[in-house]
Amino acid sequence: MIAWLRKLTHPGNCISDSPEKVILGLGNPGPRYAQTRHNAGFRVVERIAGTGKWTRQRGLASICTVEIDGIMVLLVRPLTFMNLSGKAIQPLLRQLGLQPQDLLVIHDDLDLPSGSIRLRPGGGSGGHKGVQSIIDHLGSRDFARLRIGIGRPAEGADPVEYVLEPFPWEERPFFEDVWKLSGDAARCWASHGIQTAMNKYNR
Repeated sequence: MIAWLRKLTHPGNCISDSPEKVILGLGNPGPRYAQTRHNAGFRVVERIAGTGKWTRQRGLASICTVEIDGIMVLLVRPLTFMNLSGKAIQPLLRQLGLQPQDLLVIHDDLDLPSGSIRLRPGGGSGGHKGVQSIIDHLGSRDFARLRIGIGRPAEGADPVEYVLEPFPWEERPFFEDVWKLSGDAARCWASHGIQTAMNKYNR
């Protein structure tokens, strides 16, 4: 059993101290990618964590535990790069004894208008390689998603280059509000479930 989980599930601790939900923000590690569109998921889980302490787990992920309305939630940032995100989350769910239904994945989406958010209970990857990696490693599509719209590049521009570009300076204050709204939606999912969160935030 991994060290952080051993501590959480020590007999001297209340069982509620063990994480019951996992919120996974997708992105690429390192300062080069910190402000890019593809790192929207990282920005949201960082907002949820606030001043919480992040620790590394086997070089696969950076993790932080928070309490949301009395529920212990594990926040995760993969360190594997986007295309191998499933390699980071699968062992964590297994060690916690949690199911795909206990997982919310937050990621950028080219097909949504810039700044809009949408929750859904499952489905395909929509061409997002990070989400596809999670589907492949879990062998399931039954995990919730919080999609954050980043819009599409200008006609003729390369979508791969677009998602790996930093947000323009003039857009960053606007997206700070998007990170906050997305964090609120993720907290709602953790405490009230996907249907309530969809009803409240899918507008």
